[in-house]
Amino acid sequence: MKQTQARRVLQRISEVIARDTGKALSAAGTAEIEKALQALDPHAQTLATGASQEFLSREVTILLADLRGFTAIAASHPAGIVIQLLNPCLIKMSEIIFRHQGTIDKFMGDSIMVLFGAPLSREDDVNRALACAVEMQMTMNTLNLAHKDQGMPELFMGIGINTGTVLAGTLGSERYSEYTVIGDEVNLASRIEAFSLRGQVLISQTTYERCKDFVETNAPMEIQVKGKPQPVSLREVVSIPSLAMKVPRQEIRRSHRIEVKLPFRYYGIEHKIVLPEIHSGTIRDIGYHGMLLEVERELPLYSEIKMDFDLPLVDYQAANVYAKVVGLKKAKDGRNRVGVEFTVVPPETNTKIQLFVQLLIFTNLS
Repeated sequence: MKQTQARRVLQRISEVIARDTGKALSAAGTAEIEKALQALDPHAQTLATGASQEFLSREVTILLADLRGFTAIAASHPAGIVIQLLNPCLIKMSEIIFRHQGTIDKFMGDSIMVLFGAPLSREDDVNRALACAVEMQMTMNTLNLAHKDQGMPELFMGIGINTGTVLAGTLGSERYSEYTVIGDEVNLASRIEAFSLRGQVLISQTTYERCKDFVETNAPMEIQVKGKPQPVSLREVVSIPSLAMKVPRQEIRRSHRIEVKLPFRYYGIEHKIVLPEIHSGTIRDIGYHGMLLEVERELPLYSEIKMDFDLPLVDYQAANVYAKVVGLKKAKDGRNRVGVEFTVVPPETNTKIQLFVQLLIFTNLS
């Protein structure tokens, strides 16, 4: 059997499996069928032989999803609780991905990389990727309601999506191989995911151009991405009107912001490692899900910090609060004003912050 003919047969088999089961053929399944096809002609090359021959250029939509602050949760809870949180979450996310006919490229700890357009391409790849992402965030919201009832910590997911031309094919040898995609567009998808806040779905401009009649987004924002000479335009997905789907965090993010003047301590975070050096600053306003901070040293946009602070009205010392920098501004005195959104807040601390804000609101109204 010739290689091109075997490839067509494999693609047809994959399409039938996806249509009848709603699940894309896995990399392991693909490799097994390739061997069966090769057995029909022992002299033919396998489809996976030689990356230089097999890797093909194709347009793919890449979805990267990552659980925000899961490292901190894993460090502060027993292993049994961690597995009880992670496993059901990944199972639910996998079910959603398969329902939208995405292909799970790989699990990377607490993150997932999903492909739409490889190994099989469809006309509505981008739309299905967007619908998948929004449903994932909606499901995370449902899971968190259950976690709250069970007294377990909440989980939040950040999602980044990019569409572009990549090289797709099988990497490895006869002992182990996997179908994957490589290229600059994959790296960009990873960067976009890193910029996303908990509960957000961020998409690139190329993705937006292919789905602008399908989704509702916020205004574009320009960010500087490592490896790119020019700023990259991103948009936050708000809803998919035709499917009556809405990203739930759009509502959760809004809360009262109350002016305060509270000292706090913080530690920088690099590559998910908390640095030992302690810094200090002042909290200038506080809400349920974030703060405005005043600090002497500059903090990079979208960097992460770990915070400790006192909440005097409720007689509580908050510790191990993780936050991401989402806004920067210079004050008249030269100090840096930094807007942060919480990424990980222990359940008791979250309750105390909300009570603290409510008491301040009541005090200001009295």
